[in-house]
Amino acid sequence: MNELLTASSSDLAAVVGPLRRDGARAVEAFALGAWSAVVEPGDAVGGLARRVLGAAVALRVVLESVDRRVSEGDPSLLGQALRQAGVDPEEISDRRIARALSRWEPRTDDVRIRSSFRAATAIGLRLVVPGDDEWPVVLDDLGDHAPAALWLRGSADLPTVASTIAVVGCRASTAYGEQVAADLSSALCDRGFTIVSGGAYGIDGMAHRAALVSEGPTVAVMAGGVDRFYPSGHDTLLRSVVEKGLLVSESPCGSTPSKWRFLQRNRLIATLSAVSVVVEAGRRSGALNTAAHAQAIGRPVGAVPGPITSPSSVGCHALIRSGLGACITSVDDVLELVPGRAVPTGAAPDPREHPERLRVRDALSTRVDRGTDEVAVASGLSTYRAREVLAELELDGLVEREAGGWRRRRPG
Repeated sequence: MNELLTASSSDLAAVVGPLRRDGARAVEAFALGAWSAVVEPGDAVGGLARRVLGAAVALRVVLESVDRRVSEGDPSLLGQALRQAGVDPEEISDRRIARALSRWEPRTDDVRIRSSFRAATAIGLRLVVPGDDEWPVVLDDLGDHAPAALWLRGSADLPTVASTIAVVGCRASTAYGEQVAADLSSALCDRGFTIVSGGAYGIDGMAHRAALVSEGPTVAVMAGGVDRFYPSGHDTLLRSVVEKGLLVSESPCGSTPSKWRFLQRNRLIATLSAVSVVVEAGRRSGALNTAAHAQAIGRPVGAVPGPITSPSSVGCHALIRSGLGACITSVDDVLELVPGRAVPTGAAPDPREHPERLRVRDALSTRVDRGTDEVAVASGLSTYRAREVLAELELDGLVEREAGGWRRRRPG
């Protein structure tokens, strides 16, 4: 085990660039990356071992346990180490440890682990682990089911949860659902939020596309390694996400998507988002799994109603009827669910403000320049009146004129 960690320090350095860690921290970071290759997403026994023993020590004990009894693994070493560290034997039996070791044994090959780091190096991935500045501390909400590490591919940084909204739904989406997903995602980007989704066909893909068109940030959480664009039909879309946003996975390069990994991926979408909005979902849609994860950790859930005859809206209607999902009919409904209503673009407009000023401000983005004609169309005003209102708002410091048109000014 010591040879593996020492020999692979250069692999780790190549993945994350200048380490900005001391030697012990580098070894622990590598061990966490290795754990992401050894366990399946959400493995609670692995999470317990890392939490109690530390990633490097826990991995060393696991490898020694596997070496003792290759066919199933010897649970005595790991069990003894956990008990000596204070874990109640009632909490984790030797039988449970033995089952975990039998799951992990095929993945403990050091060649396989090193190859995942080298593949990450080749395509410029970033490895982010607990304790790093970029690590989302909200993942602690998942307890021992939290990921060991995150593999990131793209130009953006991981956003804070307060500025993220998950927009999810079924793959077999309707034209209605895709339009709603696009409208909500675009409006949320205009208000400074990052759109989080799963990169899948249907609602997920439309949410990402709308964010990209709005020049807003978007994060796609993948069920396999971020070295592989999946589904293949979204190759172009996911390449655009890499260029302007971020792909995220808790599984290393070479990991293929599977049903289990899709379900576990959904818990990350829910945890990394302040609010999860389900646009369309059938009775057994994976989007309902995302909603369930959000509810389990106390995050708000919204659901968009659809035609009562549409199978693609059955799941949304069930969420609304049960009271587990708030009814979403506009972007304002989503904003009301954000904890503390901490809208990144500043305080909500004064309700006493003239309606025409509100309409013009709502028609503007903080990122994309919009011409006076576009503002007029979006606000429902004449071009002449839109120009007058824009001039008033500019004097008040609420909007600014750029080379390509008008923008809503960011606070501060």
